[in-house]
Amino acid sequence: MAMEKDPLLKPAGEVALLMGNEAIARGAIEAGICVASTYPGTPSSEIADTLSRIAAKLGIYMEYSTNEKVAMEVAGSAAIAGLKSMVSMKHVGLNVAADPFMSLAYTGVRAGMVIVTADDPECFSSQNEQDNRIYSILSGMPMIEPSNPQEAKDYTVLAFEISEKLKLPVILRTTTRISHCRMNVKLGEIESKGYEKQTFKKSMQELVLLPANARVLHRRLLQKLKEARKISEAFPGTKVVGEENDIGIISSGAAFNYAMEAVKATSEKIPVLKIGMTNPLPEETILDFLENKRLVIVVEELSPFLENYVKKLIAEFKLDVEVHGKDVIPEYGELNPSIVYEALAKIIGKPVKINLKTIENVPRRPPVMCPGCPHRSVFYIVRKVLGDKAIYPTDIGCYTLGALPPYMAGDLLFCMGSSIGTSSGLSKAIKEPIVAFIGDSTFYHAGIPALINSIYNKAEFILFVLDNRTTAMTGHQPHPGTGITGLGERTSEVKISNIVKGCGVKYVKTVDPYDLRTLEETFRDALNASGVRVIIARRECALLSVRRKIKEGKQIKPYRVDKEKCRGCMLCVKQFACPAITVKDGKAHINERLCVGCGVCAQVCPFNAIGEVK
Repeated sequence: MAMEKDPLLKPAGEVALLMGNEAIARGAIEAGICVASTYPGTPSSEIADTLSRIAAKLGIYMEYSTNEKVAMEVAGSAAIAGLKSMVSMKHVGLNVAADPFMSLAYTGVRAGMVIVTADDPECFSSQNEQDNRIYSILSGMPMIEPSNPQEAKDYTVLAFEISEKLKLPVILRTTTRISHCRMNVKLGEIESKGYEKQTFKKSMQELVLLPANARVLHRRLLQKLKEARKISEAFPGTKVVGEENDIGIISSGAAFNYAMEAVKATSEKIPVLKIGMTNPLPEETILDFLENKRLVIVVEELSPFLENYVKKLIAEFKLDVEVHGKDVIPEYGELNPSIVYEALAKIIGKPVKINLKTIENVPRRPPVMCPGCPHRSVFYIVRKVLGDKAIYPTDIGCYTLGALPPYMAGDLLFCMGSSIGTSSGLSKAIKEPIVAFIGDSTFYHAGIPALINSIYNKAEFILFVLDNRTTAMTGHQPHPGTGITGLGERTSEVKISNIVKGCGVKYVKTVDPYDLRTLEETFRDALNASGVRVIIARRECALLSVRRKIKEGKQIKPYRVDKEKCRGCMLCVKQFACPAITVKDGKAHINERLCVGCGVCAQVCPFNAIGEVK
């Protein structure tokens, strides 16, 4: 009975208020998933976090893999072995996983496999807003797109069914809005109840992608796609909403919701064709919808994926239908009701009754590193010593915020792990000293091959590995350096210092970033050395530290500014920039509710005006 206290484990027939990502996790256990893998990345993180929470109770194997490529290989091999599996990642993660992803379309799977890609229109937490629907065309894998959390759960179950029927992985594509919105979700039966290891069935012709085998398997994939087209035509999530008219809208996913709101804002009765399975697209269904239409509007986020296919059908079947899409709807950013309202009004030539409450002149609130964040000390010291005299390649994580004022320590960023690779290249191309930054989880993810390359090719730079003992930015998931698995079990801690030394780095120092004097001395020493020099700044994430102290009943002792000693130099405010430190009556002031008691600001103050509250 204790299991039912978790909303994800409620019995069939009940309703639970679920986030889209939680709904996907529930759909997976209703489908009977045995193996789940991931590399955490917003907006997908809660899928695996939810499964991690309940996996042990249901006998599911769940892991946080070192990167998305490995996660894809783990889930793919499990499905080939005969166990239902799911791998989840953010959109750019699929770039990392692309090699095994493309090959899995050829080998196929022997049990259901679902690949979740969570796209991020508007770049809320990403370096680009690529449209991963293109990956379904490139790979030849079927793809389905939910438009709300209920569909996210139901479509996950359907995705496993389609995968088992076609013996192909199926892509479940979501976006930030679907992943993070909430609604009451009606639940089905939980099928995940543990599993037994299988006996591997060998088939070199199917599973070893030698060129001779791959050529045959490509033809088999094309045959499977023909079967997938039939499934697409009958997919239950594809339907026409609204009454018949000579004007129509075609949409899918989150954009469907905006389309429906736009229709409600008009006096027109405009039918909307909602497409649930977007690869292969249901050609006959679309053609039926286009019949007797004089004008069609395609409402979708990012690239003209649906629009191009609709135009292709119109040209191929010589239909007299006017099509609008990216001529009135942006090909960038997240859609919202206002954008679709305006596009629809422009096309139908009638005013749209908009009744939106908007908030104007809201102050900008840029993200900042938390009070007590150990990364802040590193950026403060590096800027203090070198200022603008160095080039600072950076990476993906909380520490990316070091590129913002006042630190301005971020000059180049491509993707996970790129700080090391770009530093290696820059060292051959520029005169300035190079100081790079990478986080612990990112180092395990993609930094190691680049570090080996930099040693092999005699690069010259300093690398700070900012080890805060967790994957902080995406929700504090474990990684190989934490000594904890996704199931919460103890395991070997893979030490960054050992890896770095194993890669051939001669200069390796580990420091506590809360110790400013030692941090600065170590950095200055590294500047006088040559080759690749690695400084590991190792200190637990302040949020984890505070939570643990609260749980253990320990008191957090904040710091306070002595107004008599404070000279108002504002060094702690303008250069150290802890958000717990503000200005009051021309002097520095510490908000004791925000202060976590790290004491670094006391080391920064040149007048000894900051001390612990007694």
